[in-house]
Amino acid sequence: MRAPLGNFDDATPAPDCLDQLVAPVAAAVRAWRGDVPADQLVYVDTDPEIADTAAFVETYGRELLEQSANCVVVAGKRGGGTTLAACLVLSHTRVDVNGAVRKQLGARKASFASMDTATGESGMEYGGITPVGLPAGWPLLVDPAVVDTEWVLVGSGRRRGKLILPGKAFAALPGAVVVDGLGV
Repeated sequence: MRAPLGNFDDATPAPDCLDQLVAPVAAAVRAWRGDVPADQLVYVDTDPEIADTAAFVETYGRELLEQSANCVVVAGKRGGGTTLAACLVLSHTRVDVNGAVRKQLGARKASFASMDTATGESGMEYGGITPVGLPAGWPLLVDPAVVDTEWVLVGSGRRRGKLILPGKAFAALPGAVVVDGLGV
C-alpha cells in the first residue's frame, strides 16, 4: 500500500497492524465506527531517532510540515479540580492554551500537562500521543484547520510510527469538539 502523503517505505491499514500500536490506540482502531472506514486509517513505520520536525520532513517529505498535526495534553484547573484534555492543531501552529483552551474547559488556569501525567493517563509514549484512543471522558479539542486538511499525519501512540487519517475523521472521534482559534 502507498501512503496518501509523504515518502514512507512501509504503509499499512491500521486494522491490519494492531500489534504495532499501543493498547489504547489498537482498541480504538478495533472499535472504529463512523463515516471514515477503518481501512482509511494508515499506519506508517518511521524511525524514532528522526522524530525532530526538521529531520522528519527532510526524510519523509517536506509537504508533511503543512499536513501534520500535534496532539498535546493540557490540564485545566478550576477550584480544586483538574480536567485533562487533548488538543489537536496543525504542527506549524501552536495551541492557544491561555485563551481558547481555558475558555473551552471553563478553567481558571490551563497549562500543558507534565510528561508523567500525559503519558501515565493516556497510556501512550511522550512524543507519540495521538487523538485516536484517548481515555474515555477526555475532551478532544480540534482546530478547524485540521478537519479541513485532506490527509493528516499524527502520532501513533508511540515514538515509532505515525497514523495518517482524513482530516474530517478527527471531528468524529469520541469527545471531539472543533474549536475556532485553537491553533494560532
